[in-house]
Amino acid sequence: MEEIPVIDLKKQYQSIRPELDAVFARVLEKGSFILGSEVSAFEKEFAEYCGVAHAIGVASGTEALQLALMACEVGKNDEVAVPAHTAVATVSAVEAGGARPLLVDIDSANYTLDPSLLHRILTPRTRAIIPVHLYGCPVEMDPVLQFARENHLFVIEDCSQAHGASYRNRKVGAWGDIAAFSFYPTKNLGAFGDGGAVVTNNPVLAEKVRLLRQYGWSEHYISSIRGINSRLDELQAGILRVKLRHLDVWNARRRQLADLYRELLSGTDLVLPAQNAGHVYHQFVIRHPRRDALREYLKERGIHTLVHYPVPIHLQPAYADLGYPAGSLPMTERVSREVLSLPIYPELTEEMVGLVCQAILDFSAQ
Repeated sequence: MEEIPVIDLKKQYQSIRPELDAVFARVLEKGSFILGSEVSAFEKEFAEYCGVAHAIGVASGTEALQLALMACEVGKNDEVAVPAHTAVATVSAVEAGGARPLLVDIDSANYTLDPSLLHRILTPRTRAIIPVHLYGCPVEMDPVLQFARENHLFVIEDCSQAHGASYRNRKVGAWGDIAAFSFYPTKNLGAFGDGGAVVTNNPVLAEKVRLLRQYGWSEHYISSIRGINSRLDELQAGILRVKLRHLDVWNARRRQLADLYRELLSGTDLVLPAQNAGHVYHQFVIRHPRRDALREYLKERGIHTLVHYPVPIHLQPAYADLGYPAGSLPMTERVSREVLSLPIYPELTEEMVGLVCQAILDFSAQ
């Protein structure tokens, strides 16, 4: 039986191998590996793609968030609103600078931060909101931005799963004061290792991030502010430049596959992703009340799935001190028990999608 993986990065490499091999040769021949011409070129190209004035390459998506918070001077004794249903990295970045995350429950359609709940968590110490464009689905940004303006808060977009996604025909990352991207290998735009970027239209914030990513150096070995070491390397930047040229085609393919899943799974007892024109389907996430049994059934048939995310942050041992008891974030808790990410990547075939859907239909018929 041929197994169906959640993602197949080997097939992606094979599809663009000549372009990538040329990057390896070019970078190795130059002999310059940190913050060189490849990084500069990628920053320019990625900024243009996102529709912003500035992009700054950094070492990871988590550090992109951390640096964005640092640039906004959000830190000790401050509070930051974040969705309760997100990767731990979002909360980790907030805590890295000494701030406290304020968890906000999610909406039932997109599983992203519910703007109507923001007023419940606001305190005099709240300095920023981090809307996370989860699974490739854009957050409803208009009410988030309105709330932020009314309460003088920074908006720091977490676009780690949403490369190329858009809200009202404008790319995510271009809405807030500043935004963070991850280039972890499994992302829609992924490197061959860790990597990230901060994007913004604000020249002051952009310059601060450029300093902060390399010890605060205003010139070599001279730190004008206190920074950290978070640099995108030349090889990853070169790889990302190649992949960026293919991103729109890959995202279009993801949308085609999502439409096929919807067609084949219509009429079942599954909760399917809400249709959203700006969605880029980093994950195709269904919900089922017997999620674990369904996942095991698919595994027995060679179909691999993932759960993003099985245990909400507030119920994990490391974050018990945040003070959110079980039942306090009901939609997040329900979704975490039911979500299942099906295989989706540009090289996935229609036949494979058909096999996945038939197995789900067989399970539902039991």
